[in-house]
Amino acid sequence: MVKRMLQAFVLGAAVLLQSAAWAGDAAPASDNPALEARMMAISSELRCLVCQNQTIADSHAELAVDLRKQVREMLLAGKSEQEITDYMTARYGDFVLYRPPFKAQTALLWVGPAAMVVIGLGALFVVLRRRSRMDANAFEPEEPDANA
Repeated sequence: MVKRMLQAFVLGAAVLLQSAAWAGDAAPASDNPALEARMMAISSELRCLVCQNQTIADSHAELAVDLRKQVREMLLAGKSEQEITDYMTARYGDFVLYRPPFKAQTALLWVGPAAMVVIGLGALFVVLRRRSRMDANAFEPEEPDANA
């Protein structure tokens, strides 16, 4: 019984190793490596609208693949990086930018984390200050009841 399980394990491991050997690198979508590099640079500045925490360069969502293809086509048409970024923001809004500009609509994105840190440190300061003013007996554990 143990021998059969060991044989099955070895066979399974051999199949997995063989399938890994067959795997190859993905072929580039373009024959022009400079174009592909520019496309990836632009794509790394655009947010995937499906994943929202990844760039379209990193995402495997269908929309991200389509947007990369669209960026590649716009580069082939001679558009500049700024024109492509302007087109994407006109179509999807500032949300598509991985680093949105500081405007009234995006101020909370930029100021929010710092404000949360300041509020947290302020609350910590108030709590520690109150505790330092308390009597030392307030920190002593209560004596257990003898009847319990």
